[in-house]
Amino acid sequence: MLFNLPTALTWLRIVLIPVFVAVCYLPDSIMSLATRNWVSMSIFALAAITDWADGYLARRWGQTSAFGAFLDPVADKLMVAAALIVLVWLHRADAWLVVIIIGREIAVSALREWMAQIGKSKSVAVAFIGKIKTVAQITAIVALLLDTAFLPDITPALGTFALWVAAILTLWSMFHYLRLAAPHLSPSGLSPISRSTVSRKPGRADAHD
Repeated sequence: MLFNLPTALTWLRIVLIPVFVAVCYLPDSIMSLATRNWVSMSIFALAAITDWADGYLARRWGQTSAFGAFLDPVADKLMVAAALIVLVWLHRADAWLVVIIIGREIAVSALREWMAQIGKSKSVAVAFIGKIKTVAQITAIVALLLDTAFLPDITPALGTFALWVAAILTLWSMFHYLRLAAPHLSPSGLSPISRSTVSRKPGRADAHD
């Protein structure tokens, strides 16, 4: 089933992205800065809640699907990337930290796709460090979106600190996944079937570089 409540929540997260960006770009004549901070943070928090809810409901109701497994991380990465880019535009996050975080997401996604092609996707399943990274990332984005609208002496500093933690864990988790995948990336680490599949698609991996 391609459309059910968990999948609808994932689509909602994607639909919220342009709404989130539009709110951040509203002029002061329409919405004050403090209000924009609260509204944008609320939209992002709602998206984060749907991220938890769609996975929980899909497992609880037995509505997991290949399409949902594909769409869910795509929606997550799009929302996080949009929020981080907006924070750079608002001068609340360093661009180089954001490049590290988004670059890692692209690299790990490409790695997981490659591992899935050779039948070794379980080797790079989400690790506990990846979950800690996600918590730090969400904390950073929520705090930086709020900025001075809430506890102005604490919230911006908390957001910056959490973003640094997220960036460090981002690199750590990336090297962790690369280490797990390393034995399978050489020709000797592929099964005969996998080597045959890869040899028939010589340009497949290059398309995602």
